[in-house]
Formats: sequence, structure tokens, C-alpha cells
Amino acid sequence: MSASANKLSKFKQHAATYAALIMEELDPNHLGYIEMWQLEALLRGMVGGSEEGEKTLKRSQTLAKTMIPKEYRTPVSKFLYKTSEKVQENWKRIWVLTLWLCINMILFTWKFQQFKRKSAFQVMGYCVCIAKGAGETLKFNMALVLFPVCRRTLTKLRETFLGSIFPFDDNINFHKIIALGIAVATFIHAFFHTSCNFVKLTTCPESKFMTFLGSNFDYHQPSYLELVASIPGVTGVLMTLFMLFSFTLATHSFRRNVIKLPWPFHHLAGFNAFWYAHHLLVLVYILLILHGYFIFLTKEWYKKTTWMYLAVPLLAYATERTLIVYEHSHHVNIIKAVIYTGNVLALYMSKPQGFKYKSGMYLFVKCPDISTFEWHPFSITSAPDDDYLSVHIRTLGDWTTELKTRFEKACEPQTAQSRKGSLVRMETKAYPDIEQSQSEFPKITIKGPYGAPAQNYKKYDILLLIGLGIGATPFISILKDLLNNESQSNQQSGESSSNKRGPHRAYFYWVTREQGSFDWFKGVMDDIAEYDHNEMIEMHNYLTSVYEEGDARSALIAMVQSLQHAKNGVDVVSDSRIRTHFARPNWKKVFSRLAAAHPSSRIGVFYCGSPTLTKPLRRLCQEFSLNSSTRFNFHKENF
Repeated sequence: MSASANKLSKFKQHAATYAALIMEELDPNHLGYIEMWQLEALLRGMVGGSEEGEKTLKRSQTLAKTMIPKEYRTPVSKFLYKTSEKVQENWKRIWVLTLWLCINMILFTWKFQQFKRKSAFQVMGYCVCIAKGAGETLKFNMALVLFPVCRRTLTKLRETFLGSIFPFDDNINFHKIIALGIAVATFIHAFFHTSCNFVKLTTCPESKFMTFLGSNFDYHQPSYLELVASIPGVTGVLMTLFMLFSFTLATHSFRRNVIKLPWPFHHLAGFNAFWYAHHLLVLVYILLILHGYFIFLTKEWYKKTTWMYLAVPLLAYATERTLIVYEHSHHVNIIKAVIYTGNVLALYMSKPQGFKYKSGMYLFVKCPDISTFEWHPFSITSAPDDDYLSVHIRTLGDWTTELKTRFEKACEPQTAQSRKGSLVRMETKAYPDIEQSQSEFPKITIKGPYGAPAQNYKKYDILLLIGLGIGATPFISILKDLLNNESQSNQQSGESSSNKRGPHRAYFYWVTREQGSFDWFKGVMDDIAEYDHNEMIEMHNYLTSVYEEGDARSALIAMVQSLQHAKNGVDVVSDSRIRTHFARPNWKKVFSRLAAAHPSSRIGVFYCGSPTLTKPLRRLCQEFSLNSSTRFNFHKENF
């Protein structure tokens, strides 16, 4: 009953063993029975001790509230101090966005003033000035939006001095902001042309039209339909439709398949729809060049600036994509594939020659058997010193589901496969771990590696790694790398190891809601428990399906966990040597403990998981950086 209430499916399978543990503890004389008061006393001890701890914590929190820093004593000082801290933390983002906004305003104003002095102003007035000003910012942003998605270029720039000036970790967010600027400029440009400029052109007296704009239209005053049906009109309409379609499918609700569309349109939601719709923007760039070349009010080719804006960014983007396709795509051999409970597929691949990366980086994976064009990003979970590459993939969409299905079929221990010489090695009861001949696995191609925030972990004194569910994957490589470096340091002299730069302690908090998730992380946990002789890494695993420690509904589980760990050194929940905590962590308590244990240290907080925890963690980093000598720096992984 206790296992069912806490959703511990594997716990139920060993109920008899755990019952024997309780009997062994409470019946040392082997009478064959225990009395109810003995069990009740033990359960009360498990619950009561936790309640007392909670009371102590509440008293300490009440005391802490009376110790308000001077910066928070008045609303004005509190606002100024918080604003100052936010500016210090986000100064890279602030100055880049300020620069971007200033450039847009300068371009708009320059074009506005330019057309205010032209003859077209006499016919269309300020409408043409606003439309052309918005069009100028549109050309600039259409050129700029390509830069944040040049991943290889950003990876190299991240390693230079520019990494300390530009927030390269926010490239996707900046890409979205530029896209918003494109949408606003497109709306303004199209609205003022169709609702104002076209109307004024067609209703203007013929004599006035011929005087000011006759030469621009070959001395023929067009009708409204003729303007819409012209090359600028048709290309403008098509561009707007393609942008509307592509931008809509790129929103979170469509990209993450939150919106469930009816049957004829269900393929318009999901990552595949977003991926293919985004490639329609190639047509938008072609139409934009045509639109800018056949404009009515400018005849000289050197004054038609659209191609000037787009030439260098398009060439750089096309060059990078070409290099990635022909130079940085690697066909890898699958050494091993493991399918774990919780719908997680682990792929162990051969390491291409010259493939160098840092822990925390990611790569792109393509399976040509599923799709010729689709590339999907996954964190590298192997350490840089390993002679193989590994990724852990959770099935969250169509492509990952199909990939898991294909590897699941390849890993089925069938008689026919055994005749081919496949080696079958059982590692989990739910799924076998099978090493197949290469012809039986789906083909896999990778490209990368690419930079991510977590790769900069070595510049901190202390690490706080927080992963939710599959969000642990970027940190597996870091933990392995820390273990490898520790092993190498132990083999070196004391002097050389003391001069070694990098974090000297790491705290890893992993929160999952499925007991089966521990299967694919069990090897890492056991390695840390066995090889971390200097206790450099401190692991904390949390299972949220179990009621919090001290709750009567989980008291029996906690008792069995204590007995089993004391006797065999193995946790009953994770089946590893790392003990599992219940419910969710008290993050304020975690940060408070770190600040007290490591005063005057720089702690790098790296988080990967649901966006709901981003703001609370960022707020705690700011709060404890203000109220202690410890400096917390927050980094959010993009996936």
C-alpha cells in the first residue's frame, strides 16, 4: 500500500525482502513476530523527527526576517538596490538590446527624413515616410536574424574576448526578439502601403500625379488592383503570408504541440511543422530581394539597398551551412544502444577522428532512415577523455518516438538475430541492452560540437548543477569530466595538482518524478560513489512521486530505505549507492547551506529543465549574492 501510494512500481516487486528487513530490525530474537507498538514507535520516530526539524527551520526563518539588510529597509532603497543588481547581472543583454534598438531608430529616422524631402511626399505625405522607415528596419533585421543561428560561428566567438562582452548564451532569445522586430516592421510597412499610400496614389489628381511621380510610373497612373498585382505588390503579399505561417508555427504552443488541432490539420502542430515551415523563409529572402529591386520610387540600382543588407549575412549563413554539411557531418557507428524505462534511449557511438569538445556542449543528430533533412540537438553525456560519444534521448515528439521505436526493434532478442551473431547482454529487466552488428542499427549522422552555457563551468570555484528529469544530460558529461580530472590529479604531484584550475567541489541536484528514470543514471551514480575518493562531488537525488520526508504516507518507505542502506549500502529507490530524497528540494535551504559552506566563493549555478523553476532559482541567486559574501551566477541551458 505504501509503495502504491508513492508510485514506486519497483519497490512492490521486493516487498517480501523489505518486510524481512523490518522483521530483522524489530525482532532480533527471532520470535517470528513484532508487536504493533514497536512498528508504531518506529514510524512515529520517522515522522516526529522531521516535524521537529521543520519547527526549527520555521523558527530560524522567523529570526532571519528580523535581520533585514539596510538596503531593504525602505521601498526606495530596496528598488534601487534590486535594480542595480539586475543591471549588473544583465548588463550584456541590456547593452546589446539598447544598441539594437538605437540602430533601428536611427535607420527609421534616416529613411523617414530622406523621403520627407522627396517629391513622393507631396502625394502620399507622412504615410510613405513611415512605410519606408519601417521597411529600412525590416531589411536590417532580416539580415541580422541570421547571425544568432550561425551556431559554429558563435561557438568559435564564444572562446574569444567577445564572449566576455556579448551574451552568446542568449542567441536563441535574441533571435526571437529580432523576429518580433521583423513582425512589427512588416505590419507597419504593409499597413501604411495598402491602407494609405496605394489609396493616395490612385485618388490623386492626374496633373499632380504626373508632376511629382509620373516618371516613376512611366507616366501611367495605376489603379489599386494594378498596384497590388505588380511585382512589389505580389512579392509583398506572399512574403507576409509566408512570414505569418512560419512565425505562427514557431510559437511555443505550436512548436511544443500544446495545441491539439483537428484531424485534417494535426500535422501543423509539433516540431516537424515548425522545422519545415521555418525553411520557407528561404523563399521569403528571395521574394524580399525581388521586392526591393522592383520598387517604384527608386530607379537607380545603387540606391536599392536590400541586396546590400542581405549580401554578407546570407553569404555567411550559406557558407556555414555548406561547411557543416560537407565538413562537419560525421557518420558514426553505434557501439551500443540501451532503452530504459521512462522512454529514454541511450546511444553510445564511435568518436570521429578529430572530434574535440568540452563537457556541457551539444551536438546535432540525424537519422536518414527517418528524415533526410531533420537535425535534432542533444547534450553530449560522455566526457571529453572518453573514447566514445554518448547521448541520452527522451521521447518527446514524433521524431524521437520513431527513433526509439526503430532502435527498440533492432534490440529485440530474436532467434533470427542470434543466428546473425548478435551479442545479447541483459542489464535491466524492462529492456535488454544489446550490441548489434552495424547493419542492424539505424544509420546515425552527427554534426558539431556546439557551445552551450554549461561549457564554462571551469571558471567557477564551486558548481551547483540542477537538472529536472532529462535535464540532467548536460551535467553527466561534467560529472564524468570532474571524476577523470580528479583521477589524473591524484596521479600527479601535489604541486601540479594544486595549481590546477577549475572547480574544487560540485553539488548535483537531480529531480525526477519516475522511479524508472534512475536506471539510465545508475552507472554515473555508482561511479561517483566508487571513484570520488576526495568527495569532490556531492549528489542529491529527489523523487517527487514520493511524499515528503516526515509524511506518514512515506514513513514506511523511509524506514526501509534506512535499513537497506545501513545494511547493504544500496538505496532501495534508485538501486544505487547514492541515497534518494523524497519530494522536492527546499531550494532556499540549499542556497543557504552553500553560502555558509563556501564564503567569498564564486558559485556557478547551472540549470536545465522546466522553465517554471528558472525565475525562482534566478531570484535566489540574486538574493544570496546580496546578503552573503558568496557570489552566485545563474546559467540556464536552452534544452
